[in-house]
This record gives sequence, C-alpha cells and structure tokens, in this order.
Amino acid sequence: MSPEKQLRQQLAKFIDWHEAHAGLAAAVDNFPVELCGHVPDGMPHSAWQLLEHMRIALWDIVEFCRHTRHKSPPGPDGYWPKKPAPPHEESWEQSVKAIRENLEEMRELINDPKRDLFAPLPGGSGQTLLREALLAADHNAYHLGQLMLVRRALGAWKG
Repeated sequence: MSPEKQLRQQLAKFIDWHEAHAGLAAAVDNFPVELCGHVPDGMPHSAWQLLEHMRIALWDIVEFCRHTRHKSPPGPDGYWPKKPAPPHEESWEQSVKAIRENLEEMRELINDPKRDLFAPLPGGSGQTLLREALLAADHNAYHLGQLMLVRRALGAWKG
C-alpha cells in the first residue's frame, strides 16, 4: 500500500477516533433530553451548546473543503447556539445525525484520490485538505471531552 493511501486511511479514522478517549457515540447516545439544556455549575456551556457548536464547526469545515464560494458563519457567535436548550426535543438527535453525516462526508473527501491532501484549497488562504481534516479531528476531540465533563457533572454518565 502506498504511503499516501496509508495516510488517507489513518486520517479517515482519525477524524472520529475513539481509541484514546470517548467517542461521539459514548458522549451522545442515551443522553437524557431533559438535561441537555442545563449548564452545570462552574461550566460555560450546556451539552446542547457543545453538540450544536461541534455540528456547526464540522459542517463549516466540510463545506469549506467542498465549495470554493462557501461563506463561514461570523465568528465566534455564528458557531454557537444562543440558548442553552435545544429548540425542540428532536433537535438533539437531528444534530447528532448531522454530525455523523458530516464525518462521513469528510471521510469521503479524505479518501478521494482525486483530491490532493497537500494542495491549497481553492477559495482559502493556504489551507489544505490535510489541515482541515486535522482541524476537524482536533476540534471534535476537544469538545467531546467537554461534553463528557458536562455529562458527568449532570450525573448522566455511568462510565
């Protein structure tokens, strides 16, 4: 197997790797809907705000990689929901589904041999697909850790 193909395979795994820490499923599956809008004492965000922030940021990264004319939300406010609770009970599952879909779309971009991992992305300022894949993985891991802390503080983690 070529080094490039090995790199692509590792990157595709890395964007939602859960070998060194809890993954998305552990953080979100069976999360009590009635608790996802609560901000634990001493913490800045609710589980909903963290999940939705992850969704928006990952969507933005994927769209930036796919479309040269993509416009990112205004930062930082455009990346965070304004209210700590989701607007509807089904919003939690919709956000989880969108994150999973965007992770799969990122994997498809990474595994597409027609896409140069090292070439600057059109419409960017030097960013590459490799850089964006690493950014997605790093960002998700960081906020998954926060989400696990919120879940534990709310008494919704038995692990």
